[in-house]
Amino acid sequence: MEFDLHFYVLLSAFAVALVMGVVMAKTNFCTMGAVSDWVNMGDTGRLRAWLLAVAVAAAGLLVLELAKVVTLPGNTLPPYRTPQFAWLRYLLGGFLFGIGMTLGSGCGSKSLIRIGGGNLKSVFVALGIGAVGYVMFTTEFFSIAVMSWLGPTVLDLAPYEIRGQNLDALVSWAAGTDPRMTRAAAGALVVGGLLWFIFRSADFRANRELIAGGTVVGVAVIAGWFITGGPWGEDWRAAAMFAAERPSRVEVQSFTFISPIGDTGRYLMQPTRFSLLTFGVMGVFGVIAGSLLHSLVSRSFRFEWFVSLQDFVNHVAGGLLMGFGGFLAMGCTIGQGVTGTSTLALGSFLALAAMIAGGAVTMKVQYYLLDERGFWRALRAG
Repeated sequence: MEFDLHFYVLLSAFAVALVMGVVMAKTNFCTMGAVSDWVNMGDTGRLRAWLLAVAVAAAGLLVLELAKVVTLPGNTLPPYRTPQFAWLRYLLGGFLFGIGMTLGSGCGSKSLIRIGGGNLKSVFVALGIGAVGYVMFTTEFFSIAVMSWLGPTVLDLAPYEIRGQNLDALVSWAAGTDPRMTRAAAGALVVGGLLWFIFRSADFRANRELIAGGTVVGVAVIAGWFITGGPWGEDWRAAAMFAAERPSRVEVQSFTFISPIGDTGRYLMQPTRFSLLTFGVMGVFGVIAGSLLHSLVSRSFRFEWFVSLQDFVNHVAGGLLMGFGGFLAMGCTIGQGVTGTSTLALGSFLALAAMIAGGAVTMKVQYYLLDERGFWRALRAG
């Protein structure tokens, strides 16, 4: 294939992720933090910023699709709109991911941000995610140990002539309406409802930093869809088919971080094999570089290490759970929570809800155990 075309796609992914990394680091954009603020303090500011990213991404993709600039096939990476509705996979994977992101002090993207800021604990989280990804992609473990019992729970919508699991396809099938008009109406209702909820808060409307964070993350997801699903992406995929060594993951996609962290580990083991450099890998590098740039400019870079053995165990367990849960749910809080929901895929909304639930439950358990230990320490001291 033409090296220049592949190079420019990868460079574009890196550039967009770099900006996203800078802004996420500066605005402290974090799904786990948003859930923690909401559950423990009743503060919905960061949650609204994250929902703003969803609204912006969904609105942008809606415009691109209605203008026929981008066409999302059923086999995007991952396949968000597939008619194979793996409801239990989304729920179980999302819940495990939510537990993992709480134990690991942040989701996949937040771990990359923390690495860029000098946090060595998050390196172990990323290693855990990458190790699980390597096992899932290179062995039969997932198909034998997981899909053997999870596979039968998958609902195949295709025999019912339902094009996909996206909300507009389901409504169009149920109501017999025109798919294109239904897509426009469903997208407008979802985006409008989100924006109404987000901006009804006067505190949020006054917080330019949170608004900027959510907007930039949403625009980054739109850019990913445009790069890989627009005219440029069509040429990229066509050229890859005739390459002497076809590059990995040349599909329509946008930003997600669990599988790409695994792909990054695979590439780093063979750094001269450039066909292993993917859109997702460049996204990982870009977010880390953006966070590093911000930490250096703001003079906030500092190395951080584990404070105890329990801290180490929590972070490693968090990485492993995020790797497995994210692989099972086919994405992370960005991959499913923003990129996936921008397609209006029902599975993405289920996975997201499960991630939030898993994180919230884990936080409550942690606080309960902390209070319990504090009680017994006080009792012994008294």
